[in-house]
Amino acid sequence: MIYGQPMAQMPLDLYIPPDAMAVMLDAFEGPLDLLLYLIRKANVNVLDIPMAPLTVQYLTYVEAMRTHNLELAADYLVMAAMLIEIKSRMLLPRAKVAAGEEVEDPRAELVRRLIEYEQMKLSAHRLNEMPQAERDFDWVEIWVEKSMLQRLPEVSVDDLKDAWSAILRQARLHTHHHIQREELSVREHMGLILRHLRDAGGFVEFVDMFDATLGASVLVVHFLAMLELAREHLLEITQAETFAPIYVRLADGRVKSESVE
Repeated sequence: MIYGQPMAQMPLDLYIPPDAMAVMLDAFEGPLDLLLYLIRKANVNVLDIPMAPLTVQYLTYVEAMRTHNLELAADYLVMAAMLIEIKSRMLLPRAKVAAGEEVEDPRAELVRRLIEYEQMKLSAHRLNEMPQAERDFDWVEIWVEKSMLQRLPEVSVDDLKDAWSAILRQARLHTHHHIQREELSVREHMGLILRHLRDAGGFVEFVDMFDATLGASVLVVHFLAMLELAREHLLEITQAETFAPIYVRLADGRVKSESVE
């Protein structure tokens, strides 16, 4: 390590002062890490820490650390002072408490910090074991071209019935009472519908397919012709979204030419 930066090989044309070289043992990551190591090494319960031998071992490690790097041992000295304080408080006589109250343990705060630290350390270890980008795998970017086909919602029977009822109501406003016999052909109206769609570019709103001035009988035959064409897959009845206007269009591949005998 040179001023905190790792060096993989020795430079050929660079003078390195002797005090810049330091060997770091990646064993302890702080005072709590060292304290937890001593507890696990002694195989004792973290909830019942023997303060006397633990403090002696901890001070031995800190003293060895001070001989090499005093600045590095500063945080460890703070923890050593805390251990000595806890040890001293445990040697003092316990204050009397009322019946039913728990006696405060001087080690409680230290135990809490050790448990939290161990939990975070285990979590960090589990996260480190998960695959990481540019360490366990590399990112690969590819372009995928895919044409998206718009899928229109199907027209429900109720929507079609409501649209037809609106056309009938409009037709009644233009109806005149005539007594006459009229022969109407469904096949003829099928041809009229296909011709209308071709002339309009193959896509017409449902209400524009009917002429309300022709009377209810013509509209009924015209509507039956439209249903017949839909049954034979010569045209499609579509709707962009729920409650949107209904449209009639020629089936795919039939926009240019289509006829009904």
